[in-house]
Amino acid sequence: MPHLLSTKPAIVKLRHFGHNRNMNQEFAIEAFAALSQSSRMTVFRLLVRTGPQGLQAGEIARRLDIIPSTLSGHLSVLKRSGLLKATRHQREIHYSADLQAVNALVSFLLSDCCDGRVENCAEIMSLLEPG
Repeated sequence: MPHLLSTKPAIVKLRHFGHNRNMNQEFAIEAFAALSQSSRMTVFRLLVRTGPQGLQAGEIARRLDIIPSTLSGHLSVLKRSGLLKATRHQREIHYSADLQAVNALVSFLLSDCCDGRVENCAEIMSLLEPG
């Protein structure tokens, strides 16, 4: 497993990233493996829509009608892959998509798009533009 980037407290520590904060292929494979199951993809998409504030595990289970014990396993896989963050708030755990990791995954996928000939990637790149 790759090492953490920095020992500086002000910098977010990210598993799976190289010295230039670029995603590596192993992270991408692990992320896609985690997303290759229908319930996990649904959970991940819900948390991406929800944004940085995330949701409590119980709320995720309620919204998606997933048994909490089953959801727990899915959340563990997504968290281990680096796509989710978990924070404890008293007795509840909030889960949120790690948007920095999501951005890195998208960047990894598009970094070699059309061998650097941006004019060939206009349609893909337009998807990244707001509104």
